[in-house]
Amino acid sequence: MGIFRDTSLLINYSLIAVLFGNNSRAYFRNLLIHIFHPDGGKVVQPKDDKKEKRKRSLWEQWDAFYRFCRMYTVTGMVIGVSSVSVLPLTSVGDLSPAFFVGLLQALIPFVFVNLYVVGLDQLVDFGMDKLNKPDSPLATGEYSMRQGKAVVSAFAFTCLGMGIMFQSPPLFIGVLVYFLLGTAYSIQLPLLRWKENPFLDALCIVGGHGFTIQPAVFYHIQHVLGKPLAFTKSVAFATIFFSFFSVGIALFKDIPVFEGDRTSGNRTFCVRHGKKKVFSLCVSILLIAYGFAVVIGASSSFLVCKIVSVIGHSTLAYILFIQAKSLNLNDDVATESFYMFLWKLFSAEYVLIHFMH
Repeated sequence: MGIFRDTSLLINYSLIAVLFGNNSRAYFRNLLIHIFHPDGGKVVQPKDDKKEKRKRSLWEQWDAFYRFCRMYTVTGMVIGVSSVSVLPLTSVGDLSPAFFVGLLQALIPFVFVNLYVVGLDQLVDFGMDKLNKPDSPLATGEYSMRQGKAVVSAFAFTCLGMGIMFQSPPLFIGVLVYFLLGTAYSIQLPLLRWKENPFLDALCIVGGHGFTIQPAVFYHIQHVLGKPLAFTKSVAFATIFFSFFSVGIALFKDIPVFEGDRTSGNRTFCVRHGKKKVFSLCVSILLIAYGFAVVIGASSSFLVCKIVSVIGHSTLAYILFIQAKSLNLNDDVATESFYMFLWKLFSAEYVLIHFMH
């Protein structure tokens, strides 16, 4: 059947040439090329394909930006700031327009300073990320170094500018401290690049997620509502617990990229002491943090708070223990998944801190 069809087309081509003249031959010759050889000529794309390409391009740009910003850290920041903002409230009447304005004032600069920190870390660690995180936009070439620097600079100016503009001393100090710790953590300058020192590495993460966000946001909301500054049991617990938990995260974060760090000569705490020892220390610290939470929760004078805090923290500790027991440290995918699991536990605590009274 194919031979008859092809022969028929050739006959038709000859007839067309006779009837319409030689000028038509080039057109119909190209037509037959596309019929017999689909790859032999330039194909005119339908208009719908242009729209699809544009949509695909926008989606790819968003996907690259999403991965560059490491949105799981942004989610954790939004949950944390929102949760801590509620701690100073003592009555329904405190849920005023001033509170919601204050909440936005805290959210925006802290989200941008978080984006600055994770972006700066990727710029400085570009070489190692080719081994440790080959899907990052800088490693894949989706972002050039120039684009990355422009985005990170925009984040930096935005967070500091808003911290000044909102005229809240606790908020500005918190954003500034987080900014400075994040810079000292990554940037390659004399006496800096603290991530290469295990103690200073942990100090940066504890200082940012433990000693900075909780007091800064808490006092900012008190400042916005015109309340006298007071350090309550709930914010004191949150500061201590998240500081402990941050140490655990700081220890574990280098396990998924162990091989890349060892290959590139990056002498992290994990490379020096081995995965098993670091992992055991990490889990022990996290379980101690949950034990501390159970004790504090059990001392509450409110029955509901006592029940929820004790059962809640005991359940999370048990889940952590089971997950840790079954983890294969030689599986990079599994360790990366466990690292994300720790951040989920970190975020879950922002619910339980409201029962620590």
